[in-house]
Amino acid sequence: MTRASDSAAIHAAAGIALVVIAVFIFVAPIPQDPAYHAFADGRSFLGIANFGNVASNLPFLVIGAWGVGYVMRHGAAVCLPGLELAYVVFFSGVMLTALGSGYYHLVPANEPLAWDRLPMTIGFSGLFAIIVGEFVAARAGRLLVIPLLIIGVVSVEYWIWSESRGAGDLRPFALFQFLPMLLIPVILVLYKPAIGHARYFWAMLGLYALSKIAEALDARIFAAGGVVSGHTLKHLFAAAATGALLYALMQRRLPTQAANDD
Repeated sequence: MTRASDSAAIHAAAGIALVVIAVFIFVAPIPQDPAYHAFADGRSFLGIANFGNVASNLPFLVIGAWGVGYVMRHGAAVCLPGLELAYVVFFSGVMLTALGSGYYHLVPANEPLAWDRLPMTIGFSGLFAIIVGEFVAARAGRLLVIPLLIIGVVSVEYWIWSESRGAGDLRPFALFQFLPMLLIPVILVLYKPAIGHARYFWAMLGLYALSKIAEALDARIFAAGGVVSGHTLKHLFAAAATGALLYALMQRRLPTQAANDD
């Protein structure tokens, strides 16, 4: 990409970000809907309440632990210089999501939901830093990891604090989750990866989109056959999305020249 086109791409992404942030600022505070905790499949099995929604978090645990271990062993060979941390953060967030989401679905309520959302922000922080680092500039990805982690955790803590005051406000958390998923496809279109193939990232986005569709159709999917709910499928599709990134990582070996990351 030429310097002019690179500048245009950055301005386009920044413009989208500013518009979305402005919209969220002027939207009224968004409290947590109590109906959110009412999932279609409340069946118990083996003494575990809401078994489907609890057990479907196991793939997150397996993929997350596998990913952390793989990066710790092979990071220098498969990650751009300095992006190992972003990958460890991402897969750690995936692994911790299994625990947080599993706990939440045992006793669906606002307090356990916070432990579901905190690891999600860790995962999103690592993912966005990876995308920026591999498609835009490795240095930018490295520099984003810690600030994104702080912003993500603060967004959840702010929601918890606002709920405790009786005026729940999900806007910062919703923005933190929504904006990166809006910017990622823009980055994938405007930039080429420094290593590997963009198709794995598109596969990840596609699976994530399926997970959100399944989540929205939770009751309808469960009513269709009574076997599995949309929310359970959401977990499985989302776990498959993280697995796509792990698979991509395992297919690559870093060329020597990729050390010139910027």
